[in-house]
Amino acid sequence: MEAYLLMLSFWLLIAMTDSNKMIINLALFGMTQSGKSSAGNILLGSTDFHSSFAPCSVTRECSLGRSCHLHGFMRRGGQEVTLQVRVLDTPGYPHSKLSKARVKQEVKEALEHHFGQEGLHLALLVQRADVPLCGEEASPSVQMIQELLGHAWKNYTAILFTHAEKIEEAGFSEAEYLHEASDTLLTLLNSIQHRYIFQHKKGTSLNEQRIKVLEKIMEFIRENSYQVLTFK
Repeated sequence: MEAYLLMLSFWLLIAMTDSNKMIINLALFGMTQSGKSSAGNILLGSTDFHSSFAPCSVTRECSLGRSCHLHGFMRRGGQEVTLQVRVLDTPGYPHSKLSKARVKQEVKEALEHHFGQEGLHLALLVQRADVPLCGEEASPSVQMIQELLGHAWKNYTAILFTHAEKIEEAGFSEAEYLHEASDTLLTLLNSIQHRYIFQHKKGTSLNEQRIKVLEKIMEFIRENSYQVLTFK
């Protein structure tokens, strides 16, 4: 499958009849037990995705979740815009039960089915903040994104750091954490124009977490001129 870049104006991205409503399409990638499904539930404001601690991979197939409408989330031309979020949860890779070929085929088919026409706004690489990203080569999850999204992957990928409360518990600020990060992570951040989000669970309500992450995601989408990737 090849990912094609489709430039669309903001008006064409309004996916509902009402011009004051819009839909954004997101896909979650990451290693097993990175917190993908939990992050997806926060984005949706629901419990659509099964999420639990386990000594093996929990998610075995792709699943699409749709949020309720977020009224007045943003403004355009003096008018309030209602937002709906669609999130594709994917199996972690490396997977404890599925081969790379099986995971790749599963995600490829899901991207084509759910976002083939409307397009994908952003792929979120879910990375635990308390697990260093090391090694000379890109992680298997990054390689998977590169293969599925094609040459434009750098323009449509952001890192979502889960368990970010561990940074504060360790006595680091977010800036200090990034300053001390591995060369592998810094190289990846440079590749994706430093698009990253820290998701904190401690000390904030689920709704506060959700709004903070969605605001950052919308910032990335606006900076990208509301372009999307389509899959044919």
